[in-house]
Amino acid sequence: MPRLAAASLAGTAIEFYDFFVYGTAAALVLGPLFFPTFSPAAGTLAAFGTFAVGFAARPLGSVLFGHIGDRHGRRPVLVASLLLTGAATVAVGFVPTYSAIGVAAPLLLLLLRFLQGLGLGGEWGGAVLLTAEHAPPGRRALWAGFPQMGPPLGFLLANGSVLVLSAALSPAQFAEWGWRVPFWAAGVLAAAGLWLRSSLPESPRFLEIDVPPRVPFVDVVRRHRRPVLLTAGALAVGYAVFYTVTTWSLAYATERLGVDRTVVLGCIMAAVAVTGACTPVMALLGDRHGRRTLCLAGCAATALWMFPMVALLATGTPPLMFLGFLGALLAFITMFAVIAAYLPELFEPQVRCTGAAVGYNLGGVLGGAVTPIVATALADRGGHVPWGVAAYLTVLALLGLGCFALLPETRPAAGAADAAGVPDTPDAPEAPEVPTAGPCRADGRAGDRPDGPGAATGPTG
Repeated sequence: MPRLAAASLAGTAIEFYDFFVYGTAAALVLGPLFFPTFSPAAGTLAAFGTFAVGFAARPLGSVLFGHIGDRHGRRPVLVASLLLTGAATVAVGFVPTYSAIGVAAPLLLLLLRFLQGLGLGGEWGGAVLLTAEHAPPGRRALWAGFPQMGPPLGFLLANGSVLVLSAALSPAQFAEWGWRVPFWAAGVLAAAGLWLRSSLPESPRFLEIDVPPRVPFVDVVRRHRRPVLLTAGALAVGYAVFYTVTTWSLAYATERLGVDRTVVLGCIMAAVAVTGACTPVMALLGDRHGRRTLCLAGCAATALWMFPMVALLATGTPPLMFLGFLGALLAFITMFAVIAAYLPELFEPQVRCTGAAVGYNLGGVLGGAVTPIVATALADRGGHVPWGVAAYLTVLALLGLGCFALLPETRPAAGAADAAGVPDTPDAPEAPEVPTAGPCRADGRAGDRPDGPGAATGPTG
């Protein structure tokens, strides 16, 4: 488990580094370089538009790589998605600006950002499932939480590189070539990630599937629409909060408040670092008190903190900005630390890679893709304090609260043992284990194994 968790963590960190470095560049330099005919505000909106394309591609990547993961194994997904995202990120660093090739420049950005999103759409499902399906049921949230530390670590790598370059180079040097260096560095990181993942074992749950579905996505649409749609609506607020803090706030504080970008980046990075360190703690609480309980608490905390966060940001004072960011991200990680265990437990093994990844990445479209654009537009229409942004995030938090309330709890029953090593499936009640003749759940229904001839259907399996 430590080796699997470390490899999954490293891979997700590298993939999210690729994704986040684009968001930071979009907030700081892509507008004037690739959309120079626009006004500063319109140029930022256009750069965030290319940023959103990556989110739109992620559900498509979930379908594509989910098909591979459910039919051919979780392990091939990790290699293919890392190659695609890494290659697209390196290529962004070589795209000429608008002044060199005209309208072809933003079109190339759009294409490469789409490929980034396509690869990342497959990464999360493969990395999380490989870890979660190896983990013992009583510690599944803890072990599956390690890939969830990848996004904060990837963010710190991406923004740390930008922060160092911003401090070392003049504004002209950074705009001319400095912003490209973090994209070129993605090639080295991708090679390291491929080396780490080359010897990982296949998931035992996948190996137990006798007949994989012909088209997993069709099965998900037919039989699992409800959990997919509810998880998408529930997770939208987490994405919205994270990208409000890490992307929109960076642009808002530097452009509207006149705060130095290194100061803003430092505040955001400090808050993200604390959040990443808290991830295992929240995951342990998910194993102890339940996945849905943590998710409901995170949504409630988000709804209560958005107006204070925006007020603290509007002060432009670094300690207060940090406090606002930290409160928002702690509410976010309360939800997302347990999501890596929660989502796979909502789906049966045959379609788990597709179902969990599609729900996760649809939430990214609803919350992550449009939030920087909506927040920028709301801030432009507001006064000194962008209360509209706070209201928007609060509404998303209430939506998430309702969606999580409609989903079942999936934490394995306390004290239940699984001699066959087969993880528990959704809705296992907290009741004594019933003896069975096969790998069935504690409540007597068919457990975490493929459907088919001979599957348990009665109370005794």
